[in-house]
Amino acid sequence: SPGRVDLDPVASPQFQKNVQDVLPGLPNPDDYFLLRWLRARNFDLQKSEDMLRKHVVFRKQEDLDNILNWKPPEVLQLYDTGGFSGYDREGCPVWIDSAGSLDPKGLILSSGKANMIKKRTQTLMILLRECELQSERLGKKIETFIIIFDLENLSLKHFWKPAIEVFPKLFPIVYNLVKPFISEKTSKKFVIMGANWKEDLQKFVDPDQLPAEYGGTLTDPDGNPKYLTKIQYGGVVPKKYHRQNQMKMQYEHTVSINQGSSHQVEIEILFPGCVLRWQFLLDGPDIGVGIYLKTKMGERQKAREMVEVVPTQKYSSPLIPEDGTLTCTEQGVYVLRFDNTYSLMHSKKVSYTVEVLFPDKTIEEKIEKM
Repeated sequence: SPGRVDLDPVASPQFQKNVQDVLPGLPNPDDYFLLRWLRARNFDLQKSEDMLRKHVVFRKQEDLDNILNWKPPEVLQLYDTGGFSGYDREGCPVWIDSAGSLDPKGLILSSGKANMIKKRTQTLMILLRECELQSERLGKKIETFIIIFDLENLSLKHFWKPAIEVFPKLFPIVYNLVKPFISEKTSKKFVIMGANWKEDLQKFVDPDQLPAEYGGTLTDPDGNPKYLTKIQYGGVVPKKYHRQNQMKMQYEHTVSINQGSSHQVEIEILFPGCVLRWQFLLDGPDIGVGIYLKTKMGERQKAREMVEVVPTQKYSSPLIPEDGTLTCTEQGVYVLRFDNTYSLMHSKKVSYTVEVLFPDKTIEEKIEKM
């Protein structure tokens, strides 16, 4: 069985004992699953345990167990880039992303940054699931995948500041998903291909696993070499999808936050598993936003007195709709905190809406009866 491997006779039993409390909530925590975490930190028990526990928290916060069932907004389904092409010679999944054809500004104005990040996270989960399916099909462990980034047509529009902010926010998500596959000694390898890139690509992937556009033999039924039935090539997002103007009218609250101060919004979460969602529009140069969990009820607490749940990040995209979600792992009073304490001269105006989504109808009915 591809899930059975020989583990370190000393480290593995102790590691399994140390983390047995979190294993039931993880998908397929078999021997190979344990080996991956040990191997990623060179069989250092404490480092491996710390990394796994952080991953468990990350999975819950990002609601990764349900992300494959999430349906992205229509605009992302139509105008995001990428698609599954086939497999390399080792049986690893191959994904092609024609990133140069992406319209980042159009997508952000239409779907928001959070949905863009969630869509890319979903893609990574699809590839990881495909690795598991390939392992079963081939009878050997497949734990890597190839992503081909096509940067043709890359231009200054891709360096629009809000678009750049999406990718720094996406990086820690990518890292949390792939870190159990990466040893501390592993150097990250990127292959940059030049004029003969089609021939170079076939050193890794056979032609029958690539679109004709990329030097392979795959085409659409009508002969289109782009293989549009599998690969999305993005394009300019029509303005009818832009939601910036509508968003201005939908916020429930508007506040002015003086220089050197902050604004806190308290939200009571009655059950674990509820999803906290916030949307805001900034009128000013920048603002910090973070989520905290109160440790004392009935009084306003400073940030350092509360439990930091989502670290404060500085947003500097005026009049661009921003949003975020958090799957709450415990009940309590959460605080959405808009931070302007660092500013000595400028007040900031923020319009925002906060809502709580219940994990299922049963809990919603209980709330209504209370």
